[in-house]
Amino acid sequence: MSTKSRSLLSIEATAATLEKLINALSNHQKYTILTSVDISLFLASIIAAIGFEYGFDLTPMETLHLGKFAMLAVGIEIGLFWAFGIYRQVLRYLDGGFIITIAKAAILSCLITSIVANLSTSPVIPLSVPVVHGMLTLILTISVRMCVRLTLGRLHEINYPGQKNGGVVIYGAGSAGCILAQALAGQRGNRPIGFVDDSPYLQGRNVQGIRVYSPAELHKLKANIGFEEILLAMPSIEGQRKREILQKLQVLGVPVKTVPSIAEILSGHVSINKVRELDIEDLLGRKAIAARPELLQQDITDRVVLVTGGGGSIGSELCRQIAKQQPKLLIIYELHEFALYQMDMELGENYPHLEKVACLGSVTDAQTLTGVIAKYGVETIYHAAAYKHVPIVEANPVSGIVNNINGTLTAAKCAIACGVHKFVLISTDKAVRPTNIMGATKRVAELVLQGLADLPNHNTCFTMVRFGNVLGRSGSVVPRFREQITSGKSLTLTHADITRYFMTIPEAATLVIQAGAMAKGGEVFLLDMGEPVKIYDLATQMIRLHGMEPHKDIKIEIVGLRPGEKIYEELLIDCDAALPTGHPKIFCAREAKLGWKELSPQLTNLLNAAAQCEVTECVSVLHDLVPEYQPMGQYAKVKYEAVAA
Repeated sequence: MSTKSRSLLSIEATAATLEKLINALSNHQKYTILTSVDISLFLASIIAAIGFEYGFDLTPMETLHLGKFAMLAVGIEIGLFWAFGIYRQVLRYLDGGFIITIAKAAILSCLITSIVANLSTSPVIPLSVPVVHGMLTLILTISVRMCVRLTLGRLHEINYPGQKNGGVVIYGAGSAGCILAQALAGQRGNRPIGFVDDSPYLQGRNVQGIRVYSPAELHKLKANIGFEEILLAMPSIEGQRKREILQKLQVLGVPVKTVPSIAEILSGHVSINKVRELDIEDLLGRKAIAARPELLQQDITDRVVLVTGGGGSIGSELCRQIAKQQPKLLIIYELHEFALYQMDMELGENYPHLEKVACLGSVTDAQTLTGVIAKYGVETIYHAAAYKHVPIVEANPVSGIVNNINGTLTAAKCAIACGVHKFVLISTDKAVRPTNIMGATKRVAELVLQGLADLPNHNTCFTMVRFGNVLGRSGSVVPRFREQITSGKSLTLTHADITRYFMTIPEAATLVIQAGAMAKGGEVFLLDMGEPVKIYDLATQMIRLHGMEPHKDIKIEIVGLRPGEKIYEELLIDCDAALPTGHPKIFCAREAKLGWKELSPQLTNLLNAAAQCEVTECVSVLHDLVPEYQPMGQYAKVKYEAVAA
């Protein structure tokens, strides 16, 4: 090994040892060391000031007199440095503001020392002594702190080459922010360098030794010190206010993360200091819709409940929400073994006292489904099993028809045969004036329930809930964008003007349950989902919240609409048909429907065509059943031929 290599290793070992020793010091030990250093500096500066005025050839009387003055001056300065919070500042992250703070303390100590000294001692101390002493104190204390800051930075560079040394800013200096600051205090590279708070009362103060800045100072703070992340520590804030804060933060060009919401903390699954990536529901600023406990419990508590598609995005969340309401028995009915296994394990871990059964099966298998319903005495069914991805169903229309239409028909007939009390269908806004096979099949599924609801001689209440996109659903745009950003890939968008309605998966699940509880039979329920979101704006905001710039760090590519995709979605066929319900955010509509005598033969034709894989006939019958269906691409010609015939 060369001499140069040995020297480098020796330097690195020494640097590692020094940083380890420094990090091992408690805050009390650090305060003690810094106070001792300052006392030495104060004494040195006052001795220099006295020497400048008197020289060093002093009489015993002058020595005693000036010694008393020196002790007085040091005591006043130490008291003022503590009062100004100088010892609570983190040396590694000092900014230009600490110079002003030290200057204020030094000037004030100079004035107080001069006044007190000349009132309590004789002879008079010349003004030049406290003035020179104050100037030297300012120079020495700032110099020492700057040297320490540079040394710590250099040690970090040696020990962690290439690693960023910036800290984090915590937005919110309340109790959540303080807990987070304590948790981060010992983490290298994540130490808080400042709080930001909207409260004028807190701005300019020190909380836990960390300065509180106003939001307007963030740009200056970033320029002077630099920080790597902003952590939003305001779990109780929601809705429009959170959206306003995030819109201001995204222009800083640093990643923004957040502590969990109050609901997440109260659930017991996460702690307040568990920082997570910012979810897009935080950005959308949707106020959570308050659930009515009596509606959540009505069809679930002490009842036997079955969820079809219980391993899917919506079905699994329904299972979680149902488990909270203490059913007599929860049956998870799912075709895919691994999804069923995951849901069964999760419920077992989080709800150990829940009575549950995991059943493998297809909703198109009448024998298996009837057997399960009859065996356990099912009282409520939430039908979430469906193929929902527009391009996939568009490319596989027969499978979509069999699963979404025949599956719903089969499950509904099984419910009637077994005397199930309530049957709730999960529908979609894509069923409104559909332009794709998936939307058309979901509208036919609605027609099936509407037709069966009007039949006599059964006691099953059929209803359906229609809503837009859910955030975080498998295959949805939000997780896809997040994955593309994390991978450094371009964000792919089908159209610059495309918009969608959004809600969270828990919102969707609670809506389904509450709407089902209000059903009398045959209704279509929907949620007041607010304004639709422009997906292009969503993409740019997600990029910025990851600390990057759209079209510079991450590109946005417009790739064109997919087969059957609409630019705008709707929730109602007839916008005047929406009626209020007992819930302020849930509406009810009586959509146009077909009588069962008219519907049944057309369903038979459709399912026979699907069994023969006659795609053209399938599309033609779909259009007959759903006149507002406007197929696009390869199926558009089929529609026009059907109309001409």
